[in-house]
This record gives sequence, structure tokens and C-alpha cells, in this order.
Amino acid sequence: MNTRVGKSILTVLFGAMLATPLVLRYTSTSNQPPESTDAETALARHGFYLEEVSQAVGITFTHQAPRLDPRLDHIMPQVASLGAGVSVVDFDRDGWQDLYVTNSGEGSRNALYRNRGDGTFEDVAQSLGVADVNQTKTGVSMGAVWGDYDNDGFEDLFLYRWGRPALFHNDGGGGFTPVTDQTDFPAWVNANTAIWFDYNRDGSLDLFLGGYFPETINLWKLTTTRIMPESFEYALNGGRNYLFRNRGDGTFEEVAEAMGLTSTRWTLAAAAADLHGTGYPDLVLANDYSVEEIYFNEEGKRFVEEGVSTQIGAAPKSGMNVSYGDVLNQGRFAIYVSNISQPGVLIQGNNLWVPEEPESRRYQNLASVLGIEMGGWSYGAQFGDLNNDGSLDLFLVNGYVSGRENTDYWYDFTKVSGGNASIISDAKNWPAMEGRNFSGRQQSHLWLNNGQGRFLDVANTVGAADRHDGRAVVLVDLWNRGVLDVVVANQRGPLLVYKNTVAPDRQWIGFALEGHAANRSAVGAQVELFWNGKRQVQEVSGGSGFAAQNQRRLHFGLGADPQIEQAVIRWPSGSMQTLEAPRPGMLHVVEEPN
Repeated sequence: MNTRVGKSILTVLFGAMLATPLVLRYTSTSNQPPESTDAETALARHGFYLEEVSQAVGITFTHQAPRLDPRLDHIMPQVASLGAGVSVVDFDRDGWQDLYVTNSGEGSRNALYRNRGDGTFEDVAQSLGVADVNQTKTGVSMGAVWGDYDNDGFEDLFLYRWGRPALFHNDGGGGFTPVTDQTDFPAWVNANTAIWFDYNRDGSLDLFLGGYFPETINLWKLTTTRIMPESFEYALNGGRNYLFRNRGDGTFEEVAEAMGLTSTRWTLAAAAADLHGTGYPDLVLANDYSVEEIYFNEEGKRFVEEGVSTQIGAAPKSGMNVSYGDVLNQGRFAIYVSNISQPGVLIQGNNLWVPEEPESRRYQNLASVLGIEMGGWSYGAQFGDLNNDGSLDLFLVNGYVSGRENTDYWYDFTKVSGGNASIISDAKNWPAMEGRNFSGRQQSHLWLNNGQGRFLDVANTVGAADRHDGRAVVLVDLWNRGVLDVVVANQRGPLLVYKNTVAPDRQWIGFALEGHAANRSAVGAQVELFWNGKRQVQEVSGGSGFAAQNQRRLHFGLGADPQIEQAVIRWPSGSMQTLEAPRPGMLHVVEEPN
């Protein structure tokens, strides 16, 4: 494998012309600390501060939940508790990150918030053809992921629903054309996760789709109420999973069974990354009512499930999130899976699976040791360096169903959870909720990594203490300032945008990658950065967390006075590229060498 020394393109992202080689300069005062004691205290103690600005920047989205078959009315808040998702994309390639937000009410509209580049956003989903996608006959949105499946330079949209999956081709940033009829997608899937990844490294993005309820169930027209999990620990009666191989001609072939992905657990989240240095992306699934699953990729020919032997999947929990991060700056990924923890009732604890040694297939759970185990009823989580100190932090959203105050559904819930399979699996046996609270109004967690193996929850002191029923969270530099902002999608609640202010002495560096032999989105490409005696690896993702997708760019915080030695890029094609001493404070746009 030859190592090539590549020259990066240093570009400023304050305009629409990405090819203009300019130096990124901080002349605006928009990144100065707000004039408040809380902000000053947060900056002094933690190096950053978050301000919720959604209304101020033109984002007024509120999620709506579906109304399903009336026979589910007594537990409707539980069954219809999913669907609030958010994904990041620069759909028009103007250099500013946009947001696509899913809605789930019948007749409700999804939103595509185009970043105007002046600090504000406008919803263009209706005019571009990706708004009216939630109907009883086609199903309602559960989330969306972006990937350039035809390698034309523009990110295409895959929408997964409780209903028919949908693929929209991006027509040069000026609109979207539905192309689902040209694919081999199933007519109906009750899906709650999807990711783009190039599992066979042929240069075209493939698609994984995870089922939750079985695909034979239409939640609006039930033929039976026996639609619930058969167990709260080892349920195998969920939806099937799908793997669509991209043929490279705009069509897809379903190959899940041939590739060894035959699970029918209740999958809520999936993510892919090269976990042990083979060059091929492995797959991790978070399953509700069951164990986690880790599938190792055998050179693109088959996925082999090795959960118990790795310790991942050794104990059943309620998996709802999968995200990766080099949290210990060791050049290897830890895997974060969220679960349920309700004091006095159920303590599952979230999992942070860390490989025991480099390229190891055996993991140990260090969530408790690092202080990120107890999260509440946890959903989406993402790793990112929010204060640019050189260590990855963790943002986690929580809360199941917010009902009437001073009420609690947990006692009645335990009545059915202790029953046998015939009782649990039939929705008519589940006690009526009657508007009661079920682990709702839980605060988000923002765990700050101290770089020494411990995390500290600073959500209250940095301005991120909302108590909506959180589902998805993404990290994205919305205003091209070299900091990660936070966007949270809430079930039956508002889309929240947190603008980040970071202490001015903290440096950063960014990488925007574009493949040639590899897929053009560069999904699966890894950048390992070496600076000041430290190292950290990140990978371009085609979707991670719960119902979420972060920005395509990779963002590294560097701390004060960074001296960068090199950045080593491993492309999904297998080629290597080294950038010697890349300059901090800039986004480096790097094309894969031909």
C-alpha cells in the first residue's frame, strides 16, 4: 500500500465558492461571550457556553406524533413515541450546513432548513419536493440519512418510515426527484434506523435499513393486537433487517440474508465503522428488548455476528443509540449504546464498549468508570469536542413520555413486563396510560471529557438543561466558526438549536473529504491526527446515534498552542494520504488522489 503525501486545500467557508483558496480569519464578534454571568462562568470553568437560538435564526419546527389504530389508544403515547429525527447535509454545496428534520403526524410536513449563510435559515422542503412525505397510505417518517449514492457530487436523501422507504435523488441542489420505484426496496418496513456505508469497498454507497415492528404490520390497520415484543429481554419477534447493495447503476439489490444479517430483533439504531483495522466497516446494532449485536465485516463477503465473544451483547438491555468516538485518544473507537436507568425501578445503565487492546475484538464496558453510565431513559448521543480542548465530549438526550405532573406509569408497566410471552406480546393486556408520566421531563446530559479518563456532567452550567422528550442529537458547525453547535430533535416538541461559544484560546482543525476511487461522500474514510504528543482518530459517518446524522466534515479540537505533526487519511479504497503539518484554524478540503 503506497503512502502519498497530499497537499490540502485551505478554504474559507464564508461564501459560496468552496474552491477559493483563502485563509479563515476570525473578524466577526459573533463568537464573543454573551454578556451574562452564566456565560462568563461557563467559559472560565469549561471553555464553552451554549445558547438556544432556534427561534432567533428562523427555525420554528415542532414535531407531531402519529395517530395509529384506535385499538392502541390506551397506550398510544408509548407506541407512537418515535419519529423525531434530524440529519445534517450541505445539499446545495454552498459551504453552509443545512438541516433536514422529520415529522411523524399524518399529513404533517418534514422540513429542510437551508442555511442562508447570514446566520438564519429558511425551510425549502416544500419547494424542493421533500416535505409532504407523511401519509397513512405511505407511512410516516422515522428518520433520514444523506449519501451520494450515484457519485455525482450531491448528497441524496433516504427517508425511512413506518411505511414504504423512499429515496430522493438530489438534482444539483435545485430540487429532489423521487426514485424509489427504480429500487428494490420493500413495499413496507416499520424501520427506525438506516445508515449509508460502503460495506464491500466498491466505491458505491450501500444502505442498511433496520426494522422495529415486523414488516407485516400496518400500525394504522391492525389485524391483531399481538404486535408487541414477546419478551423484555430476548425478544426475537421484531422486524427484519435489510442490506441494499448498490449496483453502481442507480439500482440496489437486497442481500441481507446472503451477507449474514438475519436478525429479527427490535432494532432502534445502527452505526458502521472500521473497528479493528481491516479497512472494512463493521456494523453495530442497538436492539430494544434484547441484546446488542456486533457484526464483523469479513472483507465485504459476509458479516459475522460475534456479540457474546466480544462481551458486547452479553447482557440484555434496551439499546436505543449507537455512536463511536476515540474517547481516550488512543487511535481506536469506543462504542456508546444508551439504555434505561430509572432510580428505584430499573437500572440498566448505558454502555461504553472500549477495546481491550488495539485492533482487539474483545471489549470491556467502561461507562461506569468514566462516569457516563447513568443517563435516564436515554436516546440519542453523539461524541464531539465541544470546547475544543482536544478530547471528545458526549451529548445525550433523554426522556420517554412526559405526562401529567405528579403521576407515574411505572407501577402499571411492571405488571405486564413480568408476564409471559402471550401477555407481553398482546397490546390489549398493557395497562392504559391515562395521561400519566412515564420517565418524562428528563434533562439532557452534557458530559465533558477531562482528558484523564473521566467525564463531568456540565449541562446545567453551560446552558443545555432542557427537559423535552429528546430523541435525536447532531453536532454541526452551523456558522463556520470552527466550533460544534448542537441540534436536538424532541418527540412532540420543538427542534432546539444550541449555538456554541468557545474560549478564544482554543484552536481547532477541520477536514472535508471527497473520494474518487472511494465513494464520493468519503463515508468510511478515517483521519488520524497527531499533535502535541497526542493522537485522535475520526471516521466519516453515513449516520450514527438515534435517528440522526452528524455533519460530513470531521472536526478536531486542539486546545491552546497546538503543534500539528501530521494528519493521516485512510480512504475506503485502501489508499493512504499524509498531510504534513496542516495548519490549525482552517477547514482542509481534501480530494482523494487519483
